[in-house]
Amino acid sequence: MLALAAVAGAAWAVRDLPAALGGRPGGPPAERIRTSPHFRDGAFQNQQTTRTMVADNGQRTIREFLFGGQRRRPSGPVPVVTPSAPAGPDDRPPATADAAADELAVIWYGHASALIEIEGRRVLIDPIWSDRCSPSRLVGPRRLHPVPVPLDRLPAVDAVLISHDHYDHLDMATVRTLRDGQSAPFLVPLGVGAHLRRWGVPEDRIVELDWADRATVAGLDFIATPARHFSGRGLTRDRTLWSSWVVAGQRQRVFYTGDSGYFDGYADIGRDHGPFDLTLVQVGAYDPAWPNIHMFPEEAVTAHLDLRGGLLIPVHWATFNLALHSWADPVNRLWREAKARDVRLAVPRPGERVVVADPPPVDGWWQAIE
Repeated sequence: MLALAAVAGAAWAVRDLPAALGGRPGGPPAERIRTSPHFRDGAFQNQQTTRTMVADNGQRTIREFLFGGQRRRPSGPVPVVTPSAPAGPDDRPPATADAAADELAVIWYGHASALIEIEGRRVLIDPIWSDRCSPSRLVGPRRLHPVPVPLDRLPAVDAVLISHDHYDHLDMATVRTLRDGQSAPFLVPLGVGAHLRRWGVPEDRIVELDWADRATVAGLDFIATPARHFSGRGLTRDRTLWSSWVVAGQRQRVFYTGDSGYFDGYADIGRDHGPFDLTLVQVGAYDPAWPNIHMFPEEAVTAHLDLRGGLLIPVHWATFNLALHSWADPVNRLWREAKARDVRLAVPRPGERVVVADPPPVDGWWQAIE
C-alpha cells in the first residue's frame, strides 16, 4: 500500500508540473508589458547593469561545496513560535480584528513570508507554505523548519503581496489555498498575473503594477518600486517583472526589498517614499558568484540606512538552503554590522510577533543550533 501511495504521489507531482511553471501573459496584460519603459529586447531590465552569475568555470563553487566546511543546516530544531490563532477557518475574525489601528507589527513565518499588521489591516507577503520551493513536490530545497501555523488558520488578510515569480516567493499550492480560503486581492509585479490566472485566481483579485505604479487597497497605498534581480520559472528569464514594495498607511510605512542586489535606487526610494518605520530586508542566499542579485548582510544594513529605515527585520534566511554559506552566517554578519552602525534590529523566531515600537532585544537564539 505504501508503495502504491508513493507511485500515486509521484504521478500527481509529474502531472501538476506544467501548471506549476505558470502562465504566459496575453491580451491587455501583454500589451502593458510591451509598452513598459522597463521592458526592452524581449525582457525586463534592471536599472543598472546586472549579471546573474559571475563566471568561474564552477571551480570555486565545487570546491566550496565539497571542502568549504559550511554548516548549511541547523544542528537542532529551529525554535518555532506558534502564533495565537482562531479555532478554525470558519471562525476567523475579520482582517481588522486583533490588529490594533495604532500598532505596527509583523509576524515572520520563515524565509520571506511575513504578515504585516498596519493601521488595523493585514498584508501577507510572499507566502510559501509548501515543503519545497520547487515546481516539484519530490525534488528541490526542502524546509529546515515547519511552518509556524497552517495556512488555513491565518486570520483574514486584506492583501497578498508578491515580489517576483521565483519558486521560493510564488508557490502554486499556497496561492490556490489562498484563492479559496481568503478573499483578498493579490498585488503582483507586471506579468506575474499570468501565473495567477492559470491557477484559477479571479481577474478581479489580480492587481498588476509596473515600477512607480500604485494601488489603494483597504485604505493602504501599495507602490511597486525597483529591485535589482531577475525572474523566471522555466528556461526563459525576465518575461515578468520583479519588485520591491512600499506599504503606506496614513501614519505608518513599511518597505519590503523582495530579492535584490544592492543598488543606488534604495537612496531614491528612501527620499521619495521614506522614512520607513520598518524595513523587511533580504539577507540570505548570497554568494560571490552572484553578487548583483542578492545582498550580502553588510549591504542589507546599508540599504536600510539608505531607505531611512527605523527597525530592520531580516528575511530570506533560515528556511531553505539556497546558497553555500553557513545556515546562520546571514544573521551573524547582520548583527555585527547593525551594532557597528547603530541600527535598530529585531531577529524574531519563525512565528514570533514583533511590535515595531517595542521590539524584543536580539538574543542570539540561532547560535544554540549553529
